[in-house]
Amino acid sequence: MKTIKKQIANLLTASTMILLVVSAAFTKISGQNDPVRLGFIPLTDCSPIVMAKELGLFKKYGVEVVVTKESSWANVRDKILTGELDGAHCLYSMPFSVYTGVGGKAGSEMKIAMMLNVNGQAITLSNDFCGKVGFKQMNKVTPVVAAKLKAEKEVTFAMTFPGGTHDLWLRNWMSIAGLNQKAVKIITIPPPQMVANMKVGNMDGFCVGEPWGGVAVKQGIGFTQVASQDIWKDHPEKALVVNKDFSTKRKADLVKVMKAVMEACIWLDNPSNRKKAASIIGRAPYVNAPADVIEARLMGDYNLGCNQGTQVYAKDYMLFHKGGTVNYPRKSYAIWAMAQFVRFGYLKEAPNYAAIADKLILQDLYEEVAKSMKIKIPNDDMKPFSLTMDKTVFDPSNPAAYLKVVKR
Repeated sequence: MKTIKKQIANLLTASTMILLVVSAAFTKISGQNDPVRLGFIPLTDCSPIVMAKELGLFKKYGVEVVVTKESSWANVRDKILTGELDGAHCLYSMPFSVYTGVGGKAGSEMKIAMMLNVNGQAITLSNDFCGKVGFKQMNKVTPVVAAKLKAEKEVTFAMTFPGGTHDLWLRNWMSIAGLNQKAVKIITIPPPQMVANMKVGNMDGFCVGEPWGGVAVKQGIGFTQVASQDIWKDHPEKALVVNKDFSTKRKADLVKVMKAVMEACIWLDNPSNRKKAASIIGRAPYVNAPADVIEARLMGDYNLGCNQGTQVYAKDYMLFHKGGTVNYPRKSYAIWAMAQFVRFGYLKEAPNYAAIADKLILQDLYEEVAKSMKIKIPNDDMKPFSLTMDKTVFDPSNPAAYLKVVKR
């Protein structure tokens, strides 16, 4: 009897060992024990990911994260799609640009888990225009550009990714200013290379996130013509965008990442923390830019350059949480972005707006995370909204009506 019991025990032990080996092998194959790989572009609004790492928040929520600096938005796109990156700090409109074929192979899926910030981008003009046009003087932009065109000099503006947010702010600004978008050249330049390219005369103006607008002013090569929050107060900007398979196969890890990033967003919205954030973000491994420039614009204190003085943004500077209103990934904003693709000729026909927004935005997952953290979920999605500067009203349930009346 004892022999039989011993044999049974040995069999059970062997079975347990086999199960453990199989389980370990499966875990290795599925990547469950691999660190999460998150990319970022050197911009001030990469702060939620960087600070989640620096403050130990990823560890707090039990997930190992490797944070890597990337060279361009196209590089981020490619690495997310191939799975080399599990996710990244990303232009919120980029997944829609890629999926519709504007900025990538049509049908390629990148998922939005949550938003990271609003506001904090700027359109910078070369000092060649200094004294000819000032801050927000839209009516003076057109004749200045026209004069340069008459002098048979090509006018060139730069943005960072076709259909990305910087592209959309630039094109909306041009429309408000009355510029013929077919009469100027628009090129794509990675954010950290904007200032250097303007310095050697490769473009007359650019739209990009901070701190590069502030750096251009500090170096005396350009001035802030308008901030993006003047075009649309509290506009959506960057998002946490993830690989499709990562969002399903490693959902538990994604939830942990989201919680850590959310806590970093809350921390960043405390003004007393922004000096520390600027000193960290400015370091070479991250943005590699002067901490004083990062801090000033983080605090809403904009030295505009070109003897224009200072513009102070008291409530509509770069925000990362705002009681949860920032982080909620709205489908209405996705539809607005895709309507711009039609408006500005990237798409010949309207896409299936609602279906694409449903496919690419992980809104249910965000709500699950927000509720677990007792963060309020806004109730304004899919309601009409208006832009600040041109007063256009956008109804996400009827983009066609908007496109009939809006200027190109």
